[in-house]
Amino acid sequence: MPRLAGLLALTLTLPAAAVEAPVPWSVSRQMVVVTTDGWDATQGTLRTYVREGASWTAVGDASPVVIGKTGSAWGVGLSPPQPDGPQKKEGDGRSPAGVFRIGKAFGYAATNATAMPYMGLTASDYCVDVDGSPYYNQLVDEKKVGEQAVAGATEPMRRDIHFQGDHAYRIGFVIEHNPEGKKGQGSCIFAHLWKTPTSGTAGCTAMADDVMERLLAWLDPTKKPVFVLLPRSEYVRLHDAWNLPSP
Repeated sequence: MPRLAGLLALTLTLPAAAVEAPVPWSVSRQMVVVTTDGWDATQGTLRTYVREGASWTAVGDASPVVIGKTGSAWGVGLSPPQPDGPQKKEGDGRSPAGVFRIGKAFGYAATNATAMPYMGLTASDYCVDVDGSPYYNQLVDEKKVGEQAVAGATEPMRRDIHFQGDHAYRIGFVIEHNPEGKKGQGSCIFAHLWKTPTSGTAGCTAMADDVMERLLAWLDPTKKPVFVLLPRSEYVRLHDAWNLPSP
């Protein structure tokens, strides 16, 4: 009995977040959430949240986004693997679902006012989507790694130069899916600008220019921001276990 009483007392003195959210993103204080109507949906809604203590509070307005042209599938990130549902594979046209760190921001300009680490893109920057490459799922400079290292890669980052003025990567940020570059599990996942409000992507999440500008101005690396993408049914199912904002 004394031992049980001691354990109960310890539990009562722990912060709520330590009891309710033993997940890798418990330390995160900013969250970008995208929800969709189902695994095959190609459009969704983006919301942003801040956390004080154990509670998440919505900030800003909800915004429409588009995701992969064939929907979404479980990806590889901070969240634990989920056996039920589609699994993200290279070239499947699905956006990875789960919880992911937000990586560096990038854009066509040399600098950006965002607080996030920022990469000014050049004509020789590529994301390598060739799963047989040692640089798979990495952003590399062709001038540094050599032409052979990016052979076959379909993701030159300066799309305005390589694809007749395409503005998709004018500003954006990395969604850290498959950070260890496990072969065949998907690569080069970004948040970027959309072509149209209904044009699906190859696996990224795309949005209007003003929405991305707001995100880049808001994101703070000291708050360890994370990106969440889930079908609504999965969001409701995982809400408590993953300490997600109220659906």
